[in-house]
Amino acid sequence: MNLKLNNKRTILVGLAFLSICAFWQMYNSVIPKILTYTFHLDETYSGVIMAADNVLALFLLPLFGAISDKSRSRMGRRMPFILCGTGCAVLLMMLLPILDNSYAAHPSVTKLVLFIAVLGLLLIAMGTYRSPAVALMPDVTPKPLRSRANAIINLMGAVGGILYLVITSVLYSSSRVAGLEHVNYLPLFAIVAGIMAVSVGILFATIREKKLHEENMALEAEHPEWNLAEVDESGNEKLPPAVRRSLGFLLASIALWFIGYNAIETWFTTFADKMWGMALGDATLCLTIATAGAICSYIPVGIAASRVGRRRTILFGVLLLTACFAAGYIYTLFNHTFHPALYALFALVGVAWASINVNSLPMVVEMCRGSDVGKFTGYYYTASMAAQTITPIVAGYLLKHVSYSVLFLYSAIFVGLAFFTMLMVRHGDVKVEAKRGLEAFDVDD
Repeated sequence: MNLKLNNKRTILVGLAFLSICAFWQMYNSVIPKILTYTFHLDETYSGVIMAADNVLALFLLPLFGAISDKSRSRMGRRMPFILCGTGCAVLLMMLLPILDNSYAAHPSVTKLVLFIAVLGLLLIAMGTYRSPAVALMPDVTPKPLRSRANAIINLMGAVGGILYLVITSVLYSSSRVAGLEHVNYLPLFAIVAGIMAVSVGILFATIREKKLHEENMALEAEHPEWNLAEVDESGNEKLPPAVRRSLGFLLASIALWFIGYNAIETWFTTFADKMWGMALGDATLCLTIATAGAICSYIPVGIAASRVGRRRTILFGVLLLTACFAAGYIYTLFNHTFHPALYALFALVGVAWASINVNSLPMVVEMCRGSDVGKFTGYYYTASMAAQTITPIVAGYLLKHVSYSVLFLYSAIFVGLAFFTMLMVRHGDVKVEAKRGLEAFDVDD
């Protein structure tokens, strides 16, 4: 049998993830600054608000993943959620900078309450379609090819993130924001909204989800050896105990590395301002380099995973990410200004995060049937969002009451713990012979 990944189709499917990543890069970077500098909330309260998306996601992502599994729309199982969720999100997000600017000009409690209410509705809109958007890739991709497909999906997400970061670096550099009492983020929100709308529009125009999913289900039916589930006496499929154990340790690993990584995502721009005196544009340049490091790593990571397996590639990424965060902490102990040598550190952070992200979701959905992809995608997000619910609050409290210097140490500890839980994962891996370039995404069986 000869299986070959359709790279063009996978890139188009990845447009949904591109739009999501562009949004969350902006959300994690700008919203903490608005809460801190416009509304003058302290770090703990800002952390609580920043954790709200993760609290909602704990319920919304598994729920809408499972609901989309059962959807029977003519457009497919996932597309209605992607279209409606994106449309609502684009409209709501445009209200945030308007309220921010209005509060800065004439502060009032009413405007603060309105800002938080709109923010809550926006997070609900994003939560309704994130799992369906991510589940679209495994829906239309055979199991042996999903790690390679996920490399392309993550590449698309990284492109969305770096688009935002480059735009921010240009629009909000130190020279542009120096001396301003208030920064107007309306142009940034408008550009990101446009990226989201255009990306999802192209996805809808080019991908026939229902037809592709039916073809993939027929292929999966021809290969029962791909299914790790067992049939019980009642005829229902369930995971064997050993597979359930691997799934549990994998979800624990996902939670741990997200606790560490999301702390950096949420607080780095504020950390860079407090510790190194960096403006938003300069701080986001560090994140841009990390994202560029990830983009440059996806094809090599695909080659590495095909040679040594998903699990070993993840373990490498976890060790490298722990070392990078530990190095950042040591640097902060002895230096109070940014040094350009740290750009290399952020590039390695991107390599490490790419090694983890390319392989973790495919390992989760490898353990389920095709009809349960949305539910297992929900499991993945339950683990990651539970972690991200806790970490903005805890990290924010530590930054406020201990020191901003502990941010990198906090992240290094939790990512390091993920190495030990990941050692206990024994299922969800696929090893194939490596090829070169984009051919690393193809599998011959």
